[in-house]
Amino acid sequence: MRYLALLLLAPWLLILGWAYANYPKSLTRTPARRLFDALALLLAFGAAIWAGLLGFDAVQLPVPDETGRRASGAIWQQVLPALCGYGAFAAVLVLALPLRARLWRRRG
Repeated sequence: MRYLALLLLAPWLLILGWAYANYPKSLTRTPARRLFDALALLLAFGAAIWAGLLGFDAVQLPVPDETGRRASGAIWQQVLPALCGYGAFAAVLVLALPLRARLWRRRG
């Protein structure tokens, strides 16, 4: 169950990663830029996994009542890792975007 939130979030992260690597078209495409993009995406996916696992561990499950049932709230054990993973992934790409644009914009 530890990786369920990240597994469900993975398709969206793949789409964002594809968009990051392919846009904008105005930047020059060199082997150095492709390497930069690959490293940024690897760092982003690593940060998402790390943040998701930290989010999973941070959630305190509700204590069962006297009948043995838990109050609602256990869903946060899947919601918080997804939020943390998405936030970490987006943060890395938001930092990489201006750096990439500055390094590989077309001179003209």
